[in-house]
Amino acid sequence: MLKRPEGATIAQICEATGWMPHTVRGTFAGVFKKKLGLQITSTKEAGADRIYHAA
Repeated sequence: MLKRPEGATIAQICEATGWMPHTVRGTFAGVFKKKLGLQITSTKEAGADRIYHAA
């Protein structure tokens, strides 16, 4: 989901995995960034949810 051109929100990832938001954010920091070395970026526009992307 993070590699899609439109990226993904925490809510979308939670719905797809059944995980809680804090688990998703922890996975970003612990597994994706530290263990796999992926670069996770995020953008936020006014009035919208934060969108995450994997480079």
